[in-house]
Amino acid sequence: MRKIIACLSFCACLAGCGESWNSPYPAGNAGRDILYTAFTDRPKHLDPAQSYTEDEATFTGQIYEPPLQYHYLKRPYQLVPATVEALPQPRFFAADGRELPADAPAGQIAESVYELRLKPGILYQPHPAFAVGADGQPLYLGKNAAEGRQRIADFPHTGSRELRADDYLYQLKRLAHPRLHSPIYGMMAEKIVGLKELGDRLRTVAKDLPDDAWIDLDDYPLSGVERVDAVTWRIRIHGKYPQFAYWLAMPFFAPVPREVDRFFAQPGMREKNLTLDWWPVGTGPYMLTENDPNRRMVLSRNPNFRGETYPCEGDPGDAEAGLLADCGKPLPFIEQAVFTREKEAIPYWNKFLQGYYDASGISSDSFDQAVRVNVGGDVALSDEMRDKGIELLTSVRTSTFYMGFNMQDGVVGGLAERQAKLRQAVSIALDQEEFISIFQNGRGIAAQGPIPPGIFGYEEGEAGINRVVYDWIDGKAVRKPVETARRLLAEAGYPNGRDARTGEPLVLNLDTTGGGMGDKSRLDWLTRQFAKIDIQLVVRTTDFNRFQEKLRKGAFQLFYLGWNADYPDPENFLFLLHGPEGRLQGGANSANYESPEYDRLFLQMKNMENTPERLRIIRRMNEMLRHDAPWVFGLHPKSYTLTHRWLKNRKPNDVGNNNLKYQRIDAADRARARREWNAPVVWPVLLGGLLLAAAVIPAVLGYRRRERAAVRKA
Repeated sequence: MRKIIACLSFCACLAGCGESWNSPYPAGNAGRDILYTAFTDRPKHLDPAQSYTEDEATFTGQIYEPPLQYHYLKRPYQLVPATVEALPQPRFFAADGRELPADAPAGQIAESVYELRLKPGILYQPHPAFAVGADGQPLYLGKNAAEGRQRIADFPHTGSRELRADDYLYQLKRLAHPRLHSPIYGMMAEKIVGLKELGDRLRTVAKDLPDDAWIDLDDYPLSGVERVDAVTWRIRIHGKYPQFAYWLAMPFFAPVPREVDRFFAQPGMREKNLTLDWWPVGTGPYMLTENDPNRRMVLSRNPNFRGETYPCEGDPGDAEAGLLADCGKPLPFIEQAVFTREKEAIPYWNKFLQGYYDASGISSDSFDQAVRVNVGGDVALSDEMRDKGIELLTSVRTSTFYMGFNMQDGVVGGLAERQAKLRQAVSIALDQEEFISIFQNGRGIAAQGPIPPGIFGYEEGEAGINRVVYDWIDGKAVRKPVETARRLLAEAGYPNGRDARTGEPLVLNLDTTGGGMGDKSRLDWLTRQFAKIDIQLVVRTTDFNRFQEKLRKGAFQLFYLGWNADYPDPENFLFLLHGPEGRLQGGANSANYESPEYDRLFLQMKNMENTPERLRIIRRMNEMLRHDAPWVFGLHPKSYTLTHRWLKNRKPNDVGNNNLKYQRIDAADRARARREWNAPVVWPVLLGGLLLAAAVIPAVLGYRRRERAAVRKA
């Protein structure tokens, strides 16, 4: 009886406990400034010479520091110094070595020279590669360094040192390393003086060495990079390339010290994932202290991070949104970020609603629970979200998705008016607004050209519409009727979807992958769109490698692709249709579009500053693309993010990746909400206990009466 009462009392006590029964985190972490979030795809590369994907940038952006970064709050995006004292201003030189004025025509410029100078006192994170003994020699350099160790934490001693210009020079050489396969080597080899020659030299050297042999890059000069002194270096660029400044804000140009490269190149390291690709080393605000990419990854505050402060300026409305409240305070605010891998959307969503994740995207399964879309397309939080104090952050991403035509194909390709009208008809028939509504939950805007919002050259309203596909009616863009598409198709020689000369039906082939447009519902929708103008669509689904091979060989008619901005400049989108960039020549112009006039304008536009004249040229290029229609302009996706009220200073940013240092957690508010939202429901336990007691107590009393009666008889 006493045990039953004690059990019921224990349950009652638990109901008043401060911690939730179902919390997935240690009780002692409740009041700490720890960000809890999730990731779905494990990062493949964390080495700055190789890393290029968005899921990898989530980590590399917090650890590495390239020379430049983007202002966290200002839009359009603005470059600001990160580790250097000032934004570099290029100096221009003619082929004979003469320095040219800043306004010299691009055709006269043989080289541009960028000089960068480091801020003093920047230190690397603590790391065993920097640990030295009393004799000044590295502690962990030798053939047995990896023995008995599985993680960086298994090395008991660490050290650090100040950032030097040499570290940036070393990383630039790593871009040419033949065993790293840097995704930007080909592009940078055309831009950075001497990088191609260095790559050729290193490939020759690597052929004669074992696969695990270390190549000391200090032994191989890079002619286009000059060390001026310990904190200053110069980079020489072929011709004029203003976009190079944007590359200086990407992890590819972050520093890698020679001793770190040497440390990880030792025998036995690679077999235990003791590599820069697994354990990055940087000067940024965070360092990776736990790496189990199938379960959990943890970023912890770098104790050596310098005194950067929160910005005091932003866009109109930022102050009212509370985004300037931390003006001038030292960064970072969050001491640790815990990333848990979630392979399924529903568990991720439920943990967010319980307060165990601080932010979340919105999957299709949870969209209706999270937001409401009114008749006008405006989006608002549901009552359930508002009651929890959850906030909705939305932004149009600097991305473009499109369907392309093979401009070298005999049916859909070519610049003649007949083929252009065929492509225009398809552009009208494919109802992008309907696609966004059905398959994107309204999360996107129909593209009017290749340039997305947020990039110079994108224009809103009537000035920016694609007049081949839309009319401007009552203050908004309205897609032209299907009858217009049918008329254009007839003018192209295909009345009612049949070749006017042969009577054969018009059949077009779309090549796609399972990860592209290749799910059945989307393809069924697409087939119906073509059927509206009596075109028969044949879908040829294949694997990714085969799809890429078809693009390289031009063995296709239609395809779907997308492009995310590498940097916020129109050149980064308009080059996708530059003739010399054709996929058949190994470039990124998958449509193989070639227009002498467009190419001429592109070369004129790409080296210009953002002036009215540059905008005029971009408008002309857009009009050409809308008429020639090498793409069916699809959509610019919208990003919807939900954040709990205790996560502060969060602003959507599509090009800057080092955003964690600006964010702040109100840990006390979070702990209160978790207790409230996850309060244990103990009445079923109490009721069950009472019912058990009601059943057991009479039996116990009866048993005792029988025992006493038996004793008396004895």
